[in-house]
Amino acid sequence: MLKIHWFLPTGGDSRRLVDDGAGQANRTGAHTGGFRQPSGDYLSVVARAADSLGFHSVLTPTGSQCEDAWVSTAALIPQTSRLKFMVAFRPGQLSPVLAAQMAATYQRISHGRLVLNIVTGSPDAEAHRYGDWLGKEERYAQADEFLTVLRGAWSGESFDFEGTYYKVAGAAIRHVPDPLPTIYFGGSSPAAGSVAARHVDVYLTWGEPVEQVAEKIEWIRGLAAAEGRKLRFGIRMHVITRETSDAAWQQAESLLEGLDDEMIAKAQATLRGRGSEGQRRLLDLADGSRDKLVVAPNLWAGVSLVRGGAGTALVGSYEEIADRMQDYMAVGIDEFVLGGYPHVEEAYWFAEGVMPILEQRGLLPDSAA
Repeated sequence: MLKIHWFLPTGGDSRRLVDDGAGQANRTGAHTGGFRQPSGDYLSVVARAADSLGFHSVLTPTGSQCEDAWVSTAALIPQTSRLKFMVAFRPGQLSPVLAAQMAATYQRISHGRLVLNIVTGSPDAEAHRYGDWLGKEERYAQADEFLTVLRGAWSGESFDFEGTYYKVAGAAIRHVPDPLPTIYFGGSSPAAGSVAARHVDVYLTWGEPVEQVAEKIEWIRGLAAAEGRKLRFGIRMHVITRETSDAAWQQAESLLEGLDDEMIAKAQATLRGRGSEGQRRLLDLADGSRDKLVVAPNLWAGVSLVRGGAGTALVGSYEEIADRMQDYMAVGIDEFVLGGYPHVEEAYWFAEGVMPILEQRGLLPDSAA
């Protein structure tokens, strides 16, 4: 059955892709200018909305430009009732046995509401802030060992391991998580595919056109089959939906207010310099041009002009968005990790407009809509 997730903006929120900066200097939590600070109060508003609207979980990002995912989501557990928290973190920043213990503790205090997003790709400058000087291939090799030790510590038995990056003896935790957290993971390079095939539960792809997503799913399926495994597949993208298609596209265009050619060129150069294969594939869709942002039916690459990560959005009427989601499901997508600017308002537009259609088509359980 289809699972739909939302996004928790722990780096802040806005009505535009680039806010006017007025809120950046105010660290009190006040919403000044066009920027919404990621205060505890604001994040709780987003989380409670996602909880009440039937989203399965909220993805919480990782990095120096946002709040810590473990701490910020743990603070939201008592403010929500059924919502799961998809905590993102980078393997190189945390001991795998400590991560296993943290996950077990989280599952107990949340009654099983943790899922994990393992993030291996990282801009060099970001990695260096945390003392990580490994190259891209080494980071994936490290992630492979990390996940081996993590699952070993969850086995309920004393676990020994010696590799290039980790050496543990008698690794174990007091209580095995119940249930074991679902592990999400993405990456478009050959090294990423190998790690996904061996270790993860759900492989995530960026929001590329359906044909490209189908090719990637087939690739990962083949790698997983060679390991004797089957995976689920998810897609990470934004969504802008309204009662009419025209209204949705007008909203999409409004996100670009304040952008000029110089800002776009600078952002494109920075993003292309990160060395990420997945990021390159997204950037190539529009190639930094305002004139080529519609890259497939109802698929808009405007976000990729200035922002890394999820660079595309499904844009259209409620019926159009439901149709496009079914197109992705037809090639193997089981889960959608969505978001929108701002995240409170767009959660309501999607949940009240699109989810009932998906439920009527038999794609969502009644409780989710």
